[in-house]
Amino acid sequence: MGGTMGLWTLLLLLLHLAVCVSLPAPANVSITSYNMEHILRFWPDPRTPPDARFTVQIHSTRKQRWKTVAECAELTAGQTCNLTSKLKDSFGLYVAQVQAFRTNQTSSWTTSNLFHPLADTVLGPPEVSVSGCGNCLVLQIRDGPVQLKDLQREMELNVRRTRDGAEFRLEQPYQQETVISYLQPGVEYCVSVSFKSLINRNSVPSARRCAFTSPPPPQHSLFLVLGLLGAFTLLVVIVVGRFIFSSKVKNQHLPCMKFRSQSYTCLKSSLSEGDGVTT
Repeated sequence: MGGTMGLWTLLLLLLHLAVCVSLPAPANVSITSYNMEHILRFWPDPRTPPDARFTVQIHSTRKQRWKTVAECAELTAGQTCNLTSKLKDSFGLYVAQVQAFRTNQTSSWTTSNLFHPLADTVLGPPEVSVSGCGNCLVLQIRDGPVQLKDLQREMELNVRRTRDGAEFRLEQPYQQETVISYLQPGVEYCVSVSFKSLINRNSVPSARRCAFTSPPPPQHSLFLVLGLLGAFTLLVVIVVGRFIFSSKVKNQHLPCMKFRSQSYTCLKSSLSEGDGVTT
């Protein structure tokens, strides 16, 4: 009799465990980060009942213990968990895990990959304004979020000349105002800026901002130059034409100058030819 009761007890215990762990576990648990804002995401299993809820725990490799995130203790399918305030150690290493549950049922835990806040966050694009300074450009660069100020960052500048598409890159320490020198005056350049650091190369460049190094010549000045050039050309044509015409007239009277003894006859013939008079 005792053996039978023990067998039934074991069967009930196994049945209880089977019922309690009958929910499918979540999938694709991951932490994504943009400018030090850390968001946990996961996918519920398609077989998970609609009334199931999800709980989140985090683990720090320094503290060596799991801690439930109170704000994310009863998530529904499709919700995310903001871990920004929980992952306070920017240089620490963390792991998160998610479990599905409902009344008398739970799933196994699904863990994320190891997460490093500073190394794994994506550095967003800075805000950039550009102005000319003769043969240079002045860049005003707005700082990123407060959490990034302690990060030793460098700027990568991509400079492109609008006229022919020639471009080059510069790397230098972060400064709110920086100057790009040795450029051609009166030429338009476009610049994009992205942040880099020794432990993080995940960055998004800013939109291209364009400016002339110095103001281009106004259009009316160009028209004035072209007009003066045309007038000068016309004047040269008139002077040359008058010179050629005068030379031809002088050449027609040369015989009268050479033969003085026949001056009357020559003059008479010239007058006759010019006036159409016949003798």
